[in-house]
Amino acid sequence: MDWLQALFLGLVQGLTEFLPVSSSGHLLIARELLGVDAEGFLDFTVTVHMATVLSTIVVFWKPILRLLSGFFKFKYNDETDYVLKILVSMIPVSLVGLLLKDKVEALFGDSLTTVAVFLAVTAALLFFSDMFGKPVVRPVPEPVDGSTSSPTGGPRNGIKFWQALLVGAGQALAVAPGLSRSGTTISVGLCAGVRRDVMAQFSFLMVLIPIIGEQALDVLKAVTGHAAMGGGISPVCLAVGFIAAFAAGLLACKAMVALVRRARLSWFALYCLAVAVLIFIFA
Repeated sequence: MDWLQALFLGLVQGLTEFLPVSSSGHLLIARELLGVDAEGFLDFTVTVHMATVLSTIVVFWKPILRLLSGFFKFKYNDETDYVLKILVSMIPVSLVGLLLKDKVEALFGDSLTTVAVFLAVTAALLFFSDMFGKPVVRPVPEPVDGSTSSPTGGPRNGIKFWQALLVGAGQALAVAPGLSRSGTTISVGLCAGVRRDVMAQFSFLMVLIPIIGEQALDVLKAVTGHAAMGGGISPVCLAVGFIAAFAAGLLACKAMVALVRRARLSWFALYCLAVAVLIFIFA
């Protein structure tokens, strides 16, 4: 891998991590198109994922700070309720990550055909979310910004515990390459009756801890010698990929929040379906 390839791949990761089109699937597609060697590619993937985690924290630093300050007051307030629902959403993906991640990844593999199949599944989920998702009701308060129940008497913070668990189950399924993490969680939430404006924030905040934990485990495996680290990827390429993914992630994260709140996701569904068809034809 040279630095130009690292730049392109970093941009791909940053742009697709937050858009409902599967960053893992697009990284595999881009790797094949560029002819990048698979050796050491896991190191690069870990690096650019950490970059997009950092961009999420930068975009949502105010809500994150508010949540933490409210949670550590050690009373059941809006912030504590929101944090508990995020923790509930983490249960399914934690079980999969700790017990089944390697088996699931081995089952699906990283072939382009697998990516195409799950891009088509992502497209179906996005179509369904537009058909059955609740529209934004105005006026509504922002999640975790003071009063958090809707004017019509909705749940606290706009999401119920069972909905958070169901969204978490959707996230657990997104280990498959081509199945978008953001697309799956947002679609499941909308179909479960969560408002668009609520899911726009919850879907991004709920993935922070699992992604950080997943990347930390990968680094730990490398440190303890259970996985190779640094093979075939230069520090310059890792740095270029990180910077590109972080910068593109900042733009994509802000854009996706606005799109989920206002726009139809069917356009992304059409894109995912078109990419899947092209892979089936040419792969």
